[in-house]
Amino acid sequence: MNETVGRDEILASSAIPPEELARLTDDIVSALKTVYDPEIPADIYELGLIYRIDIEDDRSVKIDMTLTAPGCPVAGEMPGWVENAVGTVEGVSGVDVKMVFDPPWTPDRMSEEAQVAVGWY
Repeated sequence: MNETVGRDEILASSAIPPEELARLTDDIVSALKTVYDPEIPADIYELGLIYRIDIEDDRSVKIDMTLTAPGCPVAGEMPGWVENAVGTVEGVSGVDVKMVFDPPWTPDRMSEEAQVAVGWY
């Protein structure tokens, strides 16, 4: 079962007008889908590495993410890649990416698209 952050969770409560919030949410998810784990041929969103996306009323974005393994060779670089990608979204005032390892990532978090990409489906 894919447990990736859902669009409805992001839209739930905000002072930002619903239409703008929906566009920001879609654009942020699209930006996240441009960031790939270098060892797996799938983007970090479809892999289920994004645990939380909060769009604050000042249009700053807070993201909790994880890695497929704590010892991942790009652990130090990946948050910067995410920050850069989301920072290009029109209307985003800033991006704060926090790396978390609880709960640990498991392949169950992957979408069907990611499972197909890695040949597990």
